[in-house]
Amino acid sequence: MPAPVTGSSINVPTAKTVGFLVIPNFTTIGFASAIETLRMANMAARRELFRSVIIAPNLDPVTASNGMRILPDYAIGDAPKLDILLVVGSNPIVSHLSSRPLLNWLRKLAHEKVTLGGICTGSYWLARAGLLKGYRCTIHWEDIETLKDHFPGIIISNQLFEMDRDRFTCSGGVASMDMTLQLIAREPGGREIAAHAAELLLCDRARGAQEQQRVPLRQKLGTSQPKLSQVVAIMEANLEEPVSLEDLARFNDVSVRQLERLFNKHLQRTPSQYYLELRLARARTLLLRSESQVRDIALACGFVSAAHFSKCYSRLFGVSPVGERKQVALH
Repeated sequence: MPAPVTGSSINVPTAKTVGFLVIPNFTTIGFASAIETLRMANMAARRELFRSVIIAPNLDPVTASNGMRILPDYAIGDAPKLDILLVVGSNPIVSHLSSRPLLNWLRKLAHEKVTLGGICTGSYWLARAGLLKGYRCTIHWEDIETLKDHFPGIIISNQLFEMDRDRFTCSGGVASMDMTLQLIAREPGGREIAAHAAELLLCDRARGAQEQQRVPLRQKLGTSQPKLSQVVAIMEANLEEPVSLEDLARFNDVSVRQLERLFNKHLQRTPSQYYLELRLARARTLLLRSESQVRDIALACGFVSAAHFSKCYSRLFGVSPVGERKQVALH
């Protein structure tokens, strides 16, 4: 009879160390959705598969976008050896943060073949460090244009998350849970562990990377209004040079009167009002999440002058573009 196998002869893989680099004003939901998913994976496996550590530029408490404060385990200068680093970005992007030591540290990790990822706007910091060239990546939908403007050479999608070799990025929110479940599933025996972890999280369906960040209007309306959905899609694709109401109707083989009835019935607005709100919503995103001049934002969103833009903006949001930017700067 063979001798029983003793515990000392079983080869148990060591836990992977996952660092969470929290940028000041980081998004709590993206951070929590990822770190809790790793904890649930450990519970599902009944052993430590992942060891999570919190890292910051220094050892001072880091304030999240919702005001919550957390104390990091390590500063970037004394962080332990990592297998994976996830950069938890801020909302909005904090571009003025003193960044040279941070960027150099990220480049050092890349040189050491550490797997790098970004949560919410974390991909902005990977891009600033030059670590997303040749990789597919994503970012929160509000910041896609900002990332494109700052880094025209990188490949950006609007998917929930992207997993391209040793670079993982997600759009934030609960999408970081979906991405982390996929990371777990890639481990040996990880599919079953990821499924069990999802059950512990009361997540009935882990979404795939190919799913879009925003719910298209056609999904909100169902399949009963294809022409309305198509008109809105054309509007969304033509904010800088708005398409006339007559052309929108002609492109979709309806009359202007029919188009107006569709908008009033299903969106409670005239087509012109809806189009204007789309352009102003886009302008607001650029105003709060980029450093572009108000004049340039006005032109990018189809307004002939900054004065006309300011008047429309104030009427919808109750504050001028300059006034809103000042309010945000005070906070």
